[in-house]
Amino acid sequence: MTAIAPAPPSARVRAAALLPRLALVLAALLATLFTAAAPATAHAALTASDPQDGAVVATAPAQVTLSFSEQVAMGDDSIRVMDPQGKRVDTGELRDMCSGSTIRYGTALHPGLPNGTYTVAWQAVSADSHPISGAFTFSVGAPSATSVALPDQKVGGGPVGIAYGIARYAAYAGFTVLVGGAAFILLCWRRGSAERPLQKLVVRGWVTLTAATLAMLVLRTPYTGSGKFADAFDLDGLKAVLDTKTGASFLSRLLLLGAAALFIAVLFGAYARRQKAEAADAAGADGAEDRAGDKKETSDLAFGLGIGGTVVAGGIAATWALSEHASTGIQPAIAMPADILHLLAVATWLGGLTALLVALRKVPDIEREAVQRFSRVAFISVVVLAVTGVYQSWRQVGSWSALTGTSHGRLLLIKVALVAVLVGIAYLSRKWTARLGEVRAEEPAKVLAGGDVSRETSTGSASGDSAGAGESTGAGAEGEAADSEAAATDPKRAAQLARQRAAREKAEETRVRDADPGRAGLRRSVLAEAGVAVVLLAVTTVLTSTEPGRAVEKEAGRGGASATAVPNRPVKITLPFDTGGQNGKGNVRLELDPGRVGANTLHLWADGPDGKPLDLPEVKISFTLPAKEIGPLPLAPDRASAGHWTASGVQLPLAGEWRIDVTVRTSDIDQTTVQKNVKIG
Repeated sequence: MTAIAPAPPSARVRAAALLPRLALVLAALLATLFTAAAPATAHAALTASDPQDGAVVATAPAQVTLSFSEQVAMGDDSIRVMDPQGKRVDTGELRDMCSGSTIRYGTALHPGLPNGTYTVAWQAVSADSHPISGAFTFSVGAPSATSVALPDQKVGGGPVGIAYGIARYAAYAGFTVLVGGAAFILLCWRRGSAERPLQKLVVRGWVTLTAATLAMLVLRTPYTGSGKFADAFDLDGLKAVLDTKTGASFLSRLLLLGAAALFIAVLFGAYARRQKAEAADAAGADGAEDRAGDKKETSDLAFGLGIGGTVVAGGIAATWALSEHASTGIQPAIAMPADILHLLAVATWLGGLTALLVALRKVPDIEREAVQRFSRVAFISVVVLAVTGVYQSWRQVGSWSALTGTSHGRLLLIKVALVAVLVGIAYLSRKWTARLGEVRAEEPAKVLAGGDVSRETSTGSASGDSAGAGESTGAGAEGEAADSEAAATDPKRAAQLARQRAAREKAEETRVRDADPGRAGLRRSVLAEAGVAVVLLAVTTVLTSTEPGRAVEKEAGRGGASATAVPNRPVKITLPFDTGGQNGKGNVRLELDPGRVGANTLHLWADGPDGKPLDLPEVKISFTLPAKEIGPLPLAPDRASAGHWTASGVQLPLAGEWRIDVTVRTSDIDQTTVQKNVKIG
């Protein structure tokens, strides 16, 4: 067996000295990113507008303003106002009217607007990087017909949204394989650094993450804007993206991936050569007296790789934590480090699982000790995953009602169930690990040297047949010599022989791989784990783009169990009144259908003490949401018949506990106002 010469000492020293310096530089970069991260709340929501949705104003306003629940990113084209014919009537200049905790933006309108119904369409980007949009109408003088068609597709949807979601999933998958594969090699099976299947796995993880990050960077402009793929080539839009927090995180990730490329080069270059050289020395090669010094140099190099790899992996994980949910909401200073640990634990567990599966299928001689070490690493990863996951769940969900009543909460329950299934399968894998057989003693040199077992055993000596082994070996040698002479003159014959050799090697590899029942059982259980892990990553990807349950309840003006709103059921209330005058007593019955956020139809009936319809001179209604300081929103219903008034298109912009005020006038001087609080879902 030919031993591979170790790397020159000077090269090893340079590589070992470079990695700690690289770690310090990346640590400084990570600290800078943390310092620059500003805390914020969750998804933004439109809390008020001037004019209000559905309002009818006497004269045309000079501007339209929008108020949000948190800071948003908007451009000059983020607010568009169109007349009944669909022509824009705004100046196209965004006005920043924010002051303190008030987040308000507006745009000026052209003077002299005629009467009619105007449409306001807006879009923005929340502080947690997710796009939001909406539209509403108001009228000048009186409502009119309008030809403006509001877009059915929300910003961030459509084909561009699908492509962006795929890239987001690929980024998580690439990060998991890259970090988990490298961790598996350094923590569990250092000899794996010289194995081609594991090298390919880690490199493909790096390529996938890099390509996905570039794709998201290019698609960011159409994803948060027009939804057209053509805008991906807009250089001005790309420049605008780079000025945002999300764009800065993408750029930082690409820089860190450059450092990761250096890490991979050292891991599969100098370090892999050292592992091969040590394996050759252990197999009985010359130079045993230098083994102690070489092992120390290898240990130093492994330490440098561990430090540098940890900082690079933590930095890449921070690009998610600093730009998405972890940087928003409550306790961002705790949530961001917790999110980084969560991502690293997931990658170490699931990525290491993928590396183990590849090793079990492609490298049959993986030692039992390596599998046992991964079992311990996976256990620690699951503990970290559970602790950080519980904290993040509490922080983002906030209440039991949000856990079952919001999309984020339901996805979180699915994720927890998948993790439980993974842990169950991992328990079975742990039992199979205990049954693993030792590597066969008759092939110590091949195992220790990390050689290709199939190639060396394909001649027939490893087949285990004692009868005729020498004859078959001799015949095989003569046949190979004849085949070599034929292949030298006939290219077709050479190709045929190459295919035959590949088939023999594949068959021998399968035989060796399946020789140990413990390894076969472990391989099946790990394959099942990997399948569940793919689904788990998909759910996690969707979860990162879903508004947290705590934010949903906060926007709805609700506070946990006290905010039980029944959707799709009309709100019905009865209010007694007494104006103090003659015939001033009675009841008003109000029905709001369907009794939820958005457009509603209102009916109001007035009854006298005898239960007969009471035809009042005037009835006025207003809606107020004290928790959000919205209102009062006045409403003058139309008289439908004696004692019956109606109004359609009653807009309630947010869920919460609304106060309904009903003003009843029974004569020119006698009137009173009665009120009732109702919950709108």
